[in-house]
Amino acid sequence: MNIFVGSLPFSIEEADLRESFEAYGAVDSVKIITDKFTGRSKGFGFVEMTNDDEAQKAIDELNGATVQGRAIVVNKSEPKPEGERRSFNNNRGGDSRGGYGNNRGGDNRGGGDRGRY
Repeated sequence: MNIFVGSLPFSIEEADLRESFEAYGAVDSVKIITDKFTGRSKGFGFVEMTNDDEAQKAIDELNGATVQGRAIVVNKSEPKPEGERRSFNNNRGGDSRGGYGNNRGGDNRGGGDRGRY
């Protein structure tokens, strides 16, 4: 089972996270997600455990537990369907926020004595 672990302290190491989960069973892998430019932890990661019963027990007991002063979030990781991946073109389909020509009103362009001459 793949397990999501969030709200991690930025200083936690993968070995520490592995140790926390190994108390409940065998851990296949541990990955703390880091920023690709700074290398700093993003505060979340994934733990993979072979045995689903042990993984569920770890989730039940570690969700909300305090690690280095922070309450962590632990739950089963559900993979995103392929069609829901984030794109980089920001095509939001019909979203008219921002940009020029958004008719919001209250703009007061071209009128009044606001010092524009």
